[in-house]
Amino acid sequence: MVDSIAAPLLRMSGITKHYGGVRALENADFDANRGTIHALLGENGAGKSTLIKVLSGVVQPDTGTISLDGTPIEFANPTEANNAGIACIFQELSLLPDLSVADNIGIGSPPGPFGLINYRAQRRLAEELLARVGGDGIHPSATVRELPLSRRQIVEIAKALARNPKLLILDEATSALTAADVEKVFTLLHKLREDGLAIIYISHRMHEIAELADMCTVFRNGRKVETFRAGTKSDNAIVEMMIGREYKSVFPPKTEKKPELASVLKVRDFSWQNQLNGIDLDIRPGEIVGLGGLDGQGQRQLLLGLFGTLIGTSGKVEVGGSPVRLSSPKRAKSDEVGMALIPEDRKNEGLMLPMTVRENLSFAAVEQVSRFGVVDLAAEKRAIDKMVDLLKIKSDGIDGPVGSLSGGNQQKIVIGKWLMTKPRIILLNDPTRGIDVGTKQEIYQLLQKLASEGAAILFYSTDYDELIGCCDRVLVMYGGAVVRTLEGDQLNETNLVSAALNLPVPADEVPRTAPATEAAL
Repeated sequence: MVDSIAAPLLRMSGITKHYGGVRALENADFDANRGTIHALLGENGAGKSTLIKVLSGVVQPDTGTISLDGTPIEFANPTEANNAGIACIFQELSLLPDLSVADNIGIGSPPGPFGLINYRAQRRLAEELLARVGGDGIHPSATVRELPLSRRQIVEIAKALARNPKLLILDEATSALTAADVEKVFTLLHKLREDGLAIIYISHRMHEIAELADMCTVFRNGRKVETFRAGTKSDNAIVEMMIGREYKSVFPPKTEKKPELASVLKVRDFSWQNQLNGIDLDIRPGEIVGLGGLDGQGQRQLLLGLFGTLIGTSGKVEVGGSPVRLSSPKRAKSDEVGMALIPEDRKNEGLMLPMTVRENLSFAAVEQVSRFGVVDLAAEKRAIDKMVDLLKIKSDGIDGPVGSLSGGNQQKIVIGKWLMTKPRIILLNDPTRGIDVGTKQEIYQLLQKLASEGAAILFYSTDYDELIGCCDRVLVMYGGAVVRTLEGDQLNETNLVSAALNLPVPADEVPRTAPATEAAL
């Protein structure tokens, strides 16, 4: 970290912003120094994202002042903020999926004279920036839509650096990255700090804060709580500052299982192209089964395949003891099957952001609240009110756009939408990605509640602590196949990591590649 005794590069004073009756920020202050990584912490809805939107010109504050390099500034739009040297990487990506990687990276100021694009120069720029952020394997001509989410995130970071910023803001920028990509981004951020950039880093992953941050500021309920030097407070103390109450155990007690129950979902030799290779699994009612392993080993494809979104899957699937053919999502969520999928990318796959909370919640369950093809508005409102209460969704009424909600509340809407269909099999694809610890606890409690009511849950997470704390068993995947099943005392971080790397099972352990109860089914 360079000497930051001089006046801060950025100073925000008395920033207030209201959305209707909702207070997003109230008299908030925030400083950022050159050559410093400053972590901005708080629950979803604490005001972090609104502060960043004000700083990046997305919204204008009701009151307050901002200065950059000692000069007062006001941004009418994001372009003015970019021109001033502020680049922001939001959790929800800003890429245009039907354009190439190079087009997306150069879209802010494409190289070329007289308003014409020099495509050769643009490609060189993309190659240089991708190499800088650890994305050498991404082809500049590839269409963004073809890339997995983790690769798109790398492109988003490269796009931000194309603007040569002096202040770089990252809002959960590693939430979709693989562990290897995260290390590359960390190396880059350390280098940018040495170069004198001011970096604002938002993350709910405390180990990332410990590794990266020089300074930390905690927000709660739209107000700044405290600014302190990183490493001077424990994780528990920081979390208590964020949530405003004593921090208790993250994971609730696991639901007691009834081993005599037959499987509600039985899968045999499930395969797809070369990405899923002969997968067997069984889930009983009330069971939470995890999917582990390094990112990209077929976990997401398995969930998508079971929900009927992949063409050309093979193998046998039984639900409630009867064979089913999962040919489409409509078939998967039918009364006969009763399946729901909570997708990974809530913005593009889980929500219709311009539409209201009410419309998003009732969309998947429209049949349940309709009679003779006409929506029963009273029944719809009762069902929505029940879901809002169950999930503790915070919003300014149900008729506002869901895009105005915090990330955690948006994720609750995605979950609530599918719970309204009353599924008996729930597939979750990394459902706590990029949300705060308080909302995570609520989701963990919800999973145990659903399990206690008899739901069968298949849960993919990139967080080993979640797999250990929530799941009864974890199926570790490698190369599109289940290579090991961990449960009981064997379900620990050491075994999860070694199985994810497909290392040999220790001699004192019995190999487990199928559920222990399978013989009894």
